[in-house]
Amino acid sequence: MLDFSAYIDLPLVWGFIIATSVFLYAALDGFDLGCGIIFPFAPSDKCRDSIINSIAPFWDGNETWLVLGGGGLFASFPLAYSVLMPAFYIPIMLMLFGLIFRGVAFEFRFKSSDDHKKIWDVAFHGGSLLAAFMQGIILGNFVQGVEVDGRNFAGGALDWANGFSVIAGLGVISAYSLLGSTWIIMKTNGVTHSWAKKVASYVLVYVAISMCTISVSMPFIDKRITELWFSLPNFFYLAPIPLLALIGFVRLWLDLRSDRHARPFVITLILFFLGYLGLGISLFPWIVPFKFTIWQAAASPTSQSILLIGTAIFLPIILLYTAHVYYVFRGKTSADPMY
Repeated sequence: MLDFSAYIDLPLVWGFIIATSVFLYAALDGFDLGCGIIFPFAPSDKCRDSIINSIAPFWDGNETWLVLGGGGLFASFPLAYSVLMPAFYIPIMLMLFGLIFRGVAFEFRFKSSDDHKKIWDVAFHGGSLLAAFMQGIILGNFVQGVEVDGRNFAGGALDWANGFSVIAGLGVISAYSLLGSTWIIMKTNGVTHSWAKKVASYVLVYVAISMCTISVSMPFIDKRITELWFSLPNFFYLAPIPLLALIGFVRLWLDLRSDRHARPFVITLILFFLGYLGLGISLFPWIVPFKFTIWQAAASPTSQSILLIGTAIFLPIILLYTAHVYYVFRGKTSADPMY
């Protein structure tokens, strides 16, 4: 019987793989969702064409990480999947509808006449906005935890509709908008580039407010989070995370007023990672906060071992392919037809 549990902590490894997949999805698909969110506010159709062309080679590949994260949760932590899915059925379905609208609009916009292009512009924006907001709703409810009775979800169908999750949804919209605008700064020139810098400066304020609001709220969700961050010596070990985030915000604010092209996007990714790292540290080792840990919800060692073999084979291929695509389509884009 295939079992690697004698050599490695399989639930910990799979928890890391799923957490990494979710981060890569949020970071990579986040910038093209962000482009869709700010898309209708671009100064001209030519600017909108430049934005579309900047994400055309990447957007569908970025969603690979969502599949890996969801599939990995289903296969490696079936208990967590069976509890969380009923809790989030409605926001997940709404998120998927948004992603479908975004994808359909993206394809049809390239093939439609100028008279019908506005319809697909609205669908592209609406799908991106809906998907981002629902992802924030899911995140906010996951952080708070869901009602569990034994090994089953015991809450109501609309438990996800609450104040904290709405704040998280607006925060994700702001964060994706910042990712999208700094991506446009990096990938375009001229009027589109200048407009994106103004948008990034505006959105940065909302991202800072959202991160501060969620960070301040986290210790009130569960006393274990308060003890983790404010007990000694943990306070000194964890203090660099908010300090680095503060430095990153200041540096990004200054870069948006300089002639930097690539660094604002890189700093935004770092800020994204620091926020995600803070959430991960606060919630570890819970995979259903605050009911089941990754060890309590794990599938059998044999199942996780077999899955790990397949992941070890195909994950490097996906990473190499993704890196190759970003390398091939590096540099600036224009409004000229290219898709």
